[in-house]
Amino acid sequence: MRTDSSPGTLPAREHLPAAAAGTPVLDVVIPVFNEEKDLQPCVLRLHEHLKRTFPYAFRITVADNASTDTTPLVAARLAAELPEVRSFRLEQKGRGRALRTVWSASDAPILAYMDVDLSTDLNALLPLVAPLISGHSDLAIGSRLARSSRVVRGAKREFISRMYNLILRGSLQARFTDAQCGFKAIRRDVAQILLPLIEDTGWFFDTEMLVLAERAGLRIHEVPVDWVDDPDSTVHIVKTATDDLKGVLRVGKALATGSLPLDRLTRPFGDDPRDRDIKDVPKGLARQLVGFCVVGGMSTLFYLVLYSAFRGFAGSQTANALALLVSAVANTAANRRLTFGVRGRGGAVRHQAQGLVVFGIGLALTSGSLAALNAATSDPGHSTELAVLITANLAATVLRFLLFRAWVFPDQDDEPTSSSFSSSSSSTVVASHTPSSPVYQAYTTGPYANASLNNASHNNASHNNASYGNSPYPTDQFRAGDVADRTWGDATTRLQPVRPHDSQDPRNPR
Repeated sequence: MRTDSSPGTLPAREHLPAAAAGTPVLDVVIPVFNEEKDLQPCVLRLHEHLKRTFPYAFRITVADNASTDTTPLVAARLAAELPEVRSFRLEQKGRGRALRTVWSASDAPILAYMDVDLSTDLNALLPLVAPLISGHSDLAIGSRLARSSRVVRGAKREFISRMYNLILRGSLQARFTDAQCGFKAIRRDVAQILLPLIEDTGWFFDTEMLVLAERAGLRIHEVPVDWVDDPDSTVHIVKTATDDLKGVLRVGKALATGSLPLDRLTRPFGDDPRDRDIKDVPKGLARQLVGFCVVGGMSTLFYLVLYSAFRGFAGSQTANALALLVSAVANTAANRRLTFGVRGRGGAVRHQAQGLVVFGIGLALTSGSLAALNAATSDPGHSTELAVLITANLAATVLRFLLFRAWVFPDQDDEPTSSSFSSSSSSTVVASHTPSSPVYQAYTTGPYANASLNNASHNNASHNNASYGNSPYPTDQFRAGDVADRTWGDATTRLQPVRPHDSQDPRNPR
């Protein structure tokens, strides 16, 4: 999981301003691999639909994933015949790689993609992108699992799809309903921040993007779709499912360890009413109270179990001290992450030290209560001891919350949670990792003709030996990072994504 990109900030979501005539508002990407038969009917049908129904200027970009048939020739011919169509070639496979590269190069404010088989009814396209244009949402996805969706597909794919989404809900707490539907859109300003954080270059790209976006507090709009399964799909179900499960484990580990800087992404992405300063209402108090109560309840149960265990071989005071010490460390760690939203390891030792001070106060209260009980009766029952400890812990809990909020975890917006952000004050996205990049190729008839920054690799052997090497259409080549390493419309934001796995991709996506 990438952790060396320092995200910038975004203003509140706004309706896209009226664009100049001819400037595309929407860029629909169609990733393809050896789709020489289906590509032309797909593009013509999509082009006709957008011409007839879409009220803004648009672009269709064919992203060829290293096809070995005549797919690039078909794409180039379509680009030459239709002014709204562009072709784009990559010399490596991977749907995620294709989307990230083309989206990074696009100047359209709304970026979308769909599968070449057009399994999704195109009538859902305008409802998909409308909330992004209006500024209501940050991402939009088509859902085949919504109640009002109408889906025609085999039992095997239906079972796998539903099981996969259940796994996402159970392991990553995902709330979106369909991660794999090939029908999604994102605002470009949001993509600028999210793309450098996404590691996957294959089919898990969609899921990783949605999970990170949801955890960052972005709004994801879902559109019920009508969907008909393509019986000729070239997707390898078992291998794709295996790779997806590996991705779930990787992302889950990164989220659990707090290695993703998502806390830097939550507030900038819109005017969340929960982030507004309201007179006489402490900021975030309601959410923190709920989190603290949940953590406190679990800690109390943990404490009582420990006390009962320690009481079997130690006196009441010793058992209480040991149980309270262990539960206090766990309580501080849980409240740090869940209640007050502190991620990463920065300041963890200091927070635990302060938590031990709070623990000392709680120990004094509970120990004093036990001492008073022992003074009142010489042989109190175990249930009586537990009742006294619960009462004392309730009083200690109230004091603990006040100390945590005011002293241990003050307003986290005013201090970085990781030293890696201490020197970052601008909205620049920079990645320090610069691996060698594979060579990509673009047709010069598109808007990416000027994206070539490295023509020295023009005689790449794999390119010369390709079956389309004698194409009459002029082509150019560039490396993977060249397109993304360009200045966006916003001069304050620059994107230089990291691709640690570009040198090899064991998957076999379209």
